[in-house]
Amino acid sequence: MPVTTIGTSRVQVDAEGFLTEYAEWDENLAEQLAAAIGITLTDEHRELIRFLRTDFADHGETPTLRRVALATGTPIKRLFTLFPGKPAKKMAYVAGLPKPRGCV
Repeated sequence: MPVTTIGTSRVQVDAEGFLTEYAEWDENLAEQLAAAIGITLTDEHRELIRFLRTDFADHGETPTLRRVALATGTPIKRLFTLFPGKPAKKMAYVAGLPKPRGCV
């Protein structure tokens, strides 16, 4: 896997730039990943990111947009506001998780 530097962190990524090592992520890195895609994290963003990481640790795969919406009570429309364009993909990227299955 390729290694890249994001801020001051050297991390392993796949061909699309998604982190491949769960343990290399931290909240500081999340800020840098979010900034790289034009998002300034708020507490609401951070809460969703923490859910994604916990769910991934429990189930072994990145949760889908529908799962995030149902499990957190966050309307899908709100997820599109917080993570414009492709919210599932952007949430996974910032959370340091693999791209969700079915995302293009």
